Amino acid sequence: MTRVKRGIHTKKRHKRLLKQTKGYWGQRKNIIRRAKETLLRALAFAYRGRKLKKRDMRSLFITRIGNACKQRGFSYNKFIFGLKQAHIVLNRKMLSQLAIYEPDAFTQLVDLAKQRT
Repeated sequence: MTRVKRGIHTKKRHKRLLKQTKGYWGQRKNIIRRAKETLLRALAFAYRGRKLKKRDMRSLFITRIGNACKQRGFSYNKFIFGLKQAHIVLNRKMLSQLAIYEPDAFTQLVDLAKQRT
């Protein structure tokens, strides 16, 4: 029976790992064990960060919509309720974009929401 040598696969796996940790500080970039534990931690933070980014952006959109509504003499929660009553389905990102770039269209939406509440 022939002898199985696994050095090629291990070397390939280690090279891939070190390529991902390029730019890290100290042993974290060139010692396999340190690099692996640092990379796992970094990937966990990245996963969590993607979720936090969505949360932060949503709160930013809500703040923008709320301020645009206040300028037109209306509150955010009444505005959203009025849109739901009028069967207007726009997400908060699009509403915030309208408030910034199309203020006339946003004013029409606010007026429509005022009629429905």
